[in-house]
This record gives sequence, structure tokens and C-alpha cells, in this order.
Amino acid sequence: MNPIRLALAELRRLTSSRLARLGVVALALIPTLYGGLYLYANHDPYAALPQVPAAVASDDTGTTLSTGEKLDVGDEVADHLVGSKSFDWHKVSRAEALQGVHDGRYSFAVLLPSTFSADLAATADFTPRRANVVLETNDANNYMTTIMGNTVIKQVSSSVASQVSEKAADRLLIGFNQIHDNLGKAVDGSEKLRAGLVKADDGAAQAATGARSLASGLHDLASGATALHTGAAKALSGAERLHSGATSLASGLGTLESRTRSLPAQSDRLADGAAQVAAGNQKVAAVGQQVAGISTTLQGDLTTQRARLLDELQGAGLDEAQLALVESRLDTIDGLVDTADGRIQSASGDLDRLSAGADQVAAGARQLADATPALTDGISKAATGSRALRDGTATLESGLGTLVAGSAQLQTGAARAASGGDSLAAGVADLRTGLGRLAAGATDLHTQLAKGRDAVPDPTDAQRRAVAATVGDPVDVSSASMAAAGTYGAGLAPLFLSLALWIGAYTLFLLVRPFSTRALATSQRSLRTALGGWLAPVAVGIVQTVALYLVVSMALDIRVAHPVLALLFLGFVSMTFVAILHALAARLGAVGKFLGLVFMVVQLVSAGGTFPWQTLPGPLQAIHHVVPMTYAIDGLRRLMYGADLGPVLGDLGVLAAYLVGALAVSTIAARRSRVWTPSRIRPELSL
Repeated sequence: MNPIRLALAELRRLTSSRLARLGVVALALIPTLYGGLYLYANHDPYAALPQVPAAVASDDTGTTLSTGEKLDVGDEVADHLVGSKSFDWHKVSRAEALQGVHDGRYSFAVLLPSTFSADLAATADFTPRRANVVLETNDANNYMTTIMGNTVIKQVSSSVASQVSEKAADRLLIGFNQIHDNLGKAVDGSEKLRAGLVKADDGAAQAATGARSLASGLHDLASGATALHTGAAKALSGAERLHSGATSLASGLGTLESRTRSLPAQSDRLADGAAQVAAGNQKVAAVGQQVAGISTTLQGDLTTQRARLLDELQGAGLDEAQLALVESRLDTIDGLVDTADGRIQSASGDLDRLSAGADQVAAGARQLADATPALTDGISKAATGSRALRDGTATLESGLGTLVAGSAQLQTGAARAASGGDSLAAGVADLRTGLGRLAAGATDLHTQLAKGRDAVPDPTDAQRRAVAATVGDPVDVSSASMAAAGTYGAGLAPLFLSLALWIGAYTLFLLVRPFSTRALATSQRSLRTALGGWLAPVAVGIVQTVALYLVVSMALDIRVAHPVLALLFLGFVSMTFVAILHALAARLGAVGKFLGLVFMVVQLVSAGGTFPWQTLPGPLQAIHHVVPMTYAIDGLRRLMYGADLGPVLGDLGVLAAYLVGALAVSTIAARRSRVWTPSRIRPELSL
């Protein structure tokens, strides 16, 4: 008897009565009920989130920014949540929200404190504080609502951060506008400063030239003043001697006058003495004329130097006040020189007259000698003239003393003026150097300020708003999926389809016998016996697969990218699972059926049907790579979602290995089952 006839015989046995047929139908529908109902219940739970009640409460009192703008983020967030309809939001008071979460009216609550806006705005005052959002949950309502609430809090934080960042960026860009404008003013001012300093530098160059000329003229003045003082001192010495001689002359003439009658015999000697006096007076008069000439020349030089000095100082850039001060000092010096010159000229005239008088005295003496009768009268006149000469020389001496004192002051003042001129020239030179450096620095300042102005952005209002919006929300997420499930139910479908086929295969062996008793009693080959025992549940498993696939793809409207290949793959998975459970039941009996249940639980937690398998503990990760349900889920995902089908061949290879291995175990079990033992006749455990 071949394996197909053995399978058909087993199927006839299973459908021999109405109740048996109902049992087979029930077994065929178990995977459909399990997988279909679960996927129906979890088809798209996220679409129903707007039906989940949630509360939002805002106690935010708002705040006022430095710009005068009113900021009330709390109410904006609350209104945004209510308007989003992501949940069944209720905007209530804080107390009502907490009470609603406590008694289960609300799954969770989002609470915004009174300082929410003020905390957000604190960053602008450089006193940053983190705004607090409270998520109030109650796991007694549902644990998943806590996870959902945390997701909402992240969305709220992201939205608030976007708004705050946009406002901060807008204020920052306004600051850039102000900085750019102020830098523009600074650039204009630095250009004016640079131009002024260039002009000042040119003026300082001219002032330096004038100061050097002034210093040279003042040195010449100091030299002339020294020469004047020396000449005046010499003139004073001569005047002193002249006064002394004039005094002696007056005294002698007085004596001569008193003794005129007794001196006829001395008339010759008197004439000789008068001639000598006349010669001395001529010399003194010549010295007086030299001094008068020097004084006249000095006065003319001072007038010339005065005009040159004033012109040069005016050309050097001295203002009217400074020129007036210098002219006042020069007027003082001119006055002193004019006074001295007047006295010198007067003294020179006196000396000339004295010389003339002396000549007359000599002539008179000679006449006296020649004409004694007229001597008395001549001596009287001589005595009078000598007294006048004495008084004149006294005046001359006094004037020359004043001239010496004035020339000394002039010498001192001229020396100081020459020293001041040197200091002025040095100072103007330093001023020019400093102004040159300052002009160079102003040029650099202007250049750098211009670069800084050009480097600072100056956005328009539209650009500022666009940049602020981009800074506030800089990332635009575009989702691209190489293979998409579509819904939550479709994402879980590979796991529960595989699990449903395992449960369906497991329940089959509650009715199906692993081996045909007739085949074991005959001389059928073990492989045929094993195949015959496997094919009967495979036929029912194929029915389970088709029914499950039709319900999932049509009734639940879960999209399948490769429907024919997916159905064939599900059929092969069912055949493999049936083979594994058949091998366990055939080899171990009731214990094998129990192990099939345990194996299902192990695969459920290690196959990676929900979370990524990398999140499993280490031991379960190792199991993940060897259990058949791992490869069943992987193949179904690729066939249902439209991913790369290359790995499906590997999945089929692993499942085929399990299939062949399970049939080999079943074949060995069929061979052992030909031998009847007491434990087989009366088993200790039976399922």
C-alpha cells in the first residue's frame, strides 16, 4: 500500500461519521479563528486612538517678552492638542484632569504649570530654565497608554522647541540687522576720522616745518640778544669812565674858575689839558656813535625777524590766540629795545655835544692862553659846560645801566624762547609721527569695520522669517520604505499566521494517528508508513492554510504583495510544521505532543515576530537562529510586503531541512513502532 492510499484511509477514518466530520472541520478552522480573530482585533489600533480619552490642563499665566510681545505657550499647546484629534482630548482644569486619570475617565493627562511660558522666555534674559510638562498616567487604566502619553510629550516638546527656536532665531536675526546698521554708521564715522587725521597729518607736517624755522629764528634772536648785552656792558663801562672824567673836569674847571686870576701863567698848560680833554671826548663820542649804530641795526633786525616769525607761525597753523600771545611778547621786547635805543641815541648825542664842548674848551683855553683878559669868561663857560657834561654822562651811565639790564632780560628771554622753539619743533615732530600712526590705525579700523559690516548678514523681513522658521524646525523628515506593511495588523500578520499554522498542526494530532495500525501490522516499508501518516494531516493543513489566507487577505483586507507565492509558502510552512509535530508524536507519543506545545512557546518568544530579535536576551537570540518559525516569519514578511525575495530561498532551505529531518525521525519511529512492547500496549501517559 503506497503512502497516498494510507493517507486516504486515515482521512476516511476521520470522516467516517457526522461528528467526526464536524471535528475535522473544526480542526481546519482553528488556525483561521486564531489568526483571523487576533489580526481582526489588532488590524489598525492606531486609527482608533482618537477614541482614547485624554486630558490636557494648562495653568500657564503667560509672560511678556522684552519686546512687549505677549507669550502664552500653555494655551497654544493645549489648543493644538485638542485640535490635532490625535486622542479624544479634553481641555479641563488640573484637578479635574488628575481626578479623571485616577478614576479611569481619562487614560492619561498632560499638565502645563503656571510658569510654562515664563520658563521658556527665561533664555532671552540669559537665565535659562527648562519648562516642565507633567505626564500623569495610571497603569491601572492600561499600560500602553503610558507609552502613548510619552510619545505625546515628545511631540509637545518638539513643537514647543520649534516655536521657541523660531522666536529666538527671529530675535537673533533682528539683532544682526541692528548690528549691520550700527557697523555701517561706524564705517562712515571711521572714514570721516581717517580723512580728518590725514588732513591733521598734513597740517602737522607744515607745523613741523614752521616750528623748525621758528626755532632757527629764535636761536638767531638769542645770539643777537647776547651780542647786544655784551655791547651794552662795554658801553656802560665807557660811560662810567666818561662820567668819572666829566666829574673830574667839572671839579677842575671849578677850581680853575676860582683861580682864574692866579693862573695866567698856567694858561699854556690849561690849553694843553683842554686839548687832551677834547681828544678824549672825541674818542668817547666815537664809541657812543658805534653803540648807537649797533642799537639801530639791532632794532631793524628785530623788526625784520618779528615779521618773518609771525608769518612762519601763521603758516605753521597757529591760531589767532597763539599769534596774539607771541606778538604780545615780541611787543614787550620791541618796547625794551626801543627804550634802550632811545637812551643810547640820546647818550650818543650828549657825547657828540660833549666832544664839541671839549673842542671849544680847548679853543677857549688856547684863546685864554692867547688872550688872558677873556680867560675868566671862557673858564666860567667851560665850568658850566663841564657841569653839563658831568650831568649828561651821569644820564648816559644810568641809561646804559638800564640797557644792560634790559639786554640781560632779552638774552634770558631769547634763550628760553629758543629752547621753547626747540621743544615746539620736537613736539610738533612727535605730533606728526603720532598723527601718522593714528591715520594708519584709522585706515585699518575703517577697513576692518567695512569687512565686519559686510560679514554681518542683513536679511530682509521675508528672509528673516524664512530663516527663523527653518532654524525653529530645521529637519524635514521624509519617510521612504523599501517594503511597507501598511497597518499594525499587517505588521503582526507573519507572526500570527505562522503561529496559527503551528497551532492548527498541533491540534490535528489530537485526532490523527501518527501511523496507520494496518500499515504497522503489515510488511510496509517504514518510509511509506511515515509518509502515509504525514500526508493525512498535511491535507487538512492545506485546507487550514487556504482558509486562513482567504480570511486574512480578503476579509481583513491585508495587502499581500505576492499572493500566489505567499499562499504556496504558507502551504510549505504548514507541511513543515505538520512534519515536525508528526515526528514528535510518532517518536515520543504523548510526551512528543507536550513538547510540541513547549516548542511553540519557545518559538513564540524567540522568533522575533514583534520586536527585533536583537532586543532578545542572549540565550533567546541563539535559539532565534535555529527555530523554524523564524524563517517562516521572515519569508512571509518578504512575500507580503514586497521586499527582496532572495532570502526567501534561504528560508525555504531551512524549512526544507526541518521537513526532511522530521520525516527521517518519523521513518525511524515507524520502524521502532513495528515492535510492540508493554509500554505501547498500556502507555503511562496518553493524550
